[in-house]
Amino acid sequence: MCVALPGTVRSVDTRHNTAKVDFSGTVVEARTGLVPVRQGDRVLVHAGCIMQKLSGTEADEIEALLSEMSGVL
Repeated sequence: MCVALPGTVRSVDTRHNTAKVDFSGTVVEARTGLVPVRQGDRVLVHAGCIMQKLSGTEADEIEALLSEMSGVL
């Protein structure tokens, strides 16, 4: 099973189509070629690629569900 995770864009490098995305304190580089993003956007990332932008409410709901699941597993 594959899971996409929500994060927050911290910076964007338009020359290389990448962005630094913060996942609760862990910052990773993700590809931006599928979706144009800006600093501060909440995004869904799968396999190192930003798949879509999320509203703040959507991102918060996904994070809450993942947090709840981690306590069960």
